[in-house]
Amino acid sequence: MSDEHSSLTYSSYLALDEVLGAQRPRSAEHDEMLFIVIHQVYELWFKQMLHELAHLQRRFEAGDTPHSLRTLRRILTVLKVAVAQIDVLETMTPSQFTSFRSRLAAASGFESAQFRELEAVLGRREARVFTHYPEGSPARDRIAAAMERPSLYDSFLAYLAEHGYPVPLDRDVCAPLEPSPRVQEILLRVYADDAGPASVCERLVDLDEGMQEWRYRHVKMVERTIGDKSGTGGSSGAAYLRTTLLRPAFPDLWAVRSAL
Repeated sequence: MSDEHSSLTYSSYLALDEVLGAQRPRSAEHDEMLFIVIHQVYELWFKQMLHELAHLQRRFEAGDTPHSLRTLRRILTVLKVAVAQIDVLETMTPSQFTSFRSRLAAASGFESAQFRELEAVLGRREARVFTHYPEGSPARDRIAAAMERPSLYDSFLAYLAEHGYPVPLDRDVCAPLEPSPRVQEILLRVYADDAGPASVCERLVDLDEGMQEWRYRHVKMVERTIGDKSGTGGSSGAAYLRTTLLRPAFPDLWAVRSAL
């Protein structure tokens, strides 16, 4: 065994010195540690979801049903864990959060570049998301690159084409996704065939619903913690978050429900 492998330990493999040393509270308040840990764990889950979504897009574009379904199942499970973490954050009372909130200064969850990238992969195309990212910054470049690539839904359309469905593949991937009556007609055929692609459709609906659940739980957590006060960093807090509710990522998959 090489020296490199013989010296490998659980701690060094997981880089635990760096991970466990990354919690640096700016106050002596007991609850600030929980706030930091929860948000760091969120960022790790966002990283994993981006990793899985990139893999899912490749599987879609190859027309691979079994591996697409397996990857969707993993993404959905990670998303459920992320939503459930809000229960832990809600053990913090408004006064406990207020005790260290001023130490956050201009820092805000709106600056989560990974979440913005995740939204872009799911199809969001809005220039205003760049507000918190300076021109030329690595974070801005990553989000912009995600907005210029095919979204997950574009890859899903390529998947349907691989399975013989005549979906249009000439969409401008840099433009926001709009409902398409033509695609909806094809989706009705997919559901009528009741094969693997129909199962993929349902798992994408699960993913869209899961993201909407995340947004709902997030806004209610903010409302119960700070009410309608401005968010950290001067953001509009719950007022803005409420505008993101009930905004589906895959509108065609919802539009066909009444015809099934």
